[in-house]
Amino acid sequence: MNPKPHIGIAKFEKGTEKRLHPRFLLNLPVEYYPIESPASAQGHTLNASQGGLMVCLKEKFQNGQYISLKIFFSSGTNLFTIGAKAEVMWADQRMGEDGNYRYGVKFVEISDENLAKLKAFLDKLSPNLMV
Repeated sequence: MNPKPHIGIAKFEKGTEKRLHPRFLLNLPVEYYPIESPASAQGHTLNASQGGLMVCLKEKFQNGQYISLKIFFSSGTNLFTIGAKAEVMWADQRMGEDGNYRYGVKFVEISDENLAKLKAFLDKLSPNLMV
């Protein structure tokens, strides 16, 4: 039996969400590549938190696969690029109408400096953008 793919649905335990950080609806450009490959491609986020992202990417990845990401965002007059290594936690293997696949990825390596930049950016967002 194949488990149903899920798209950003939180797992609840005794009525409590398991996520450690709030997620925000965000469409941010990302550059990505599998750890084993130097070739990069572009995608975008659907939502973001301090712990990870939901991303739309053109390539197929498997659960447990590691990818390198660069996330681009602006805050005020500053443009930021942060890099991170992420693990694919879930994959929706059905191609969307835009030709992309959806993935939930968890940050497994991110510098303290990059995490602080991301946290500061997310903290400034409106609570209306929380998922």
